[in-house]
Amino acid sequence: MEPVLHSIFTIVVVAEFILGNLSNGLIVLKNCIDWVNKRDLSTIDQILTILAICRMSLIWETLLVWVKNQSVSSITREEFKIILFSCILSSHFSVWLTTALSIFYLLTIVHCSWKIFLYLKWRLKQLIVGILLGSLAFLFANLMQTAITVEEWLYQYGGNTSVNPMGTEFALLTELILFNMTMFSVTPFSLALIAFLLLIFSLWKHLQKMQLNSRGHGDPSAKAHMNALRIIVSFLLLYTMYFLSLLISWISQKRHNELVHIICVITELMYPSAHSFILILGNSKLKQTSFLVLRQLRCRLKGQSIPTTYDIQTTGCCVFYIAKKSMWK
Repeated sequence: MEPVLHSIFTIVVVAEFILGNLSNGLIVLKNCIDWVNKRDLSTIDQILTILAICRMSLIWETLLVWVKNQSVSSITREEFKIILFSCILSSHFSVWLTTALSIFYLLTIVHCSWKIFLYLKWRLKQLIVGILLGSLAFLFANLMQTAITVEEWLYQYGGNTSVNPMGTEFALLTELILFNMTMFSVTPFSLALIAFLLLIFSLWKHLQKMQLNSRGHGDPSAKAHMNALRIIVSFLLLYTMYFLSLLISWISQKRHNELVHIICVITELMYPSAHSFILILGNSKLKQTSFLVLRQLRCRLKGQSIPTTYDIQTTGCCVFYIAKKSMWK
């Protein structure tokens, strides 16, 4: 691949890496400050915080795999195992937490008179905890299956103590992650898809009711439906792109096609990075904090004085100020 093209792709990968860490870091920082001030976090803030941490880990691991793949030096078996199991853990909790977030939006937004629906809605927090605890069974099966496969594969290479990132055997990392996503991500992906379909149906029923009452579509319930649908649809699309990118990346690694592999890495980073921006824009508290941080940075870059309403000395203090201000509301 030409050096100029390789440099451009490298810049894009680094930019996605930085933006992904900034967006997820903002979610973690804001909610941690709220937790320190209020000594408590809502269910959705807890989900968003853990999800952001998992996605930051997934971003770092994706970049590490890409760097190792660009390197000519070999990695040890222990390093290979650490990277593999870290990717599995981050991917597992990322998809299950997003599914739990989809179910949370569904049960808090949709109005339904079904008894089972009301039962789940009244026990929403216990349901979310139950879903995450139940996902541990999938995780355990995933790790056991992966450990057996890796040991069998390493046994075939006999006394080799290292793995060559440029060789076809390194494609096993992508192959195992791809297989695990196919086998163990069907359930959470299906649950998120069901939540999306139920939200669509609920929004359709709500809009019909509003038309009969001669009201517009700008009511709060319709806006809440649309916001939840944007978050769930973006997750479904980005996660599908992530899966397809892993598939194409695995094929390109076997055929030693570096250009296609780098494009796939760029696409893979869009899932943990871009969706976090959508989560921020869909959350009024996080959206307000991000705008104030951007305002603070813009004023500092231009060398302008900051208005007294937003007179905060540092970006970190800006986030702290908003958290403290929201606590008194």
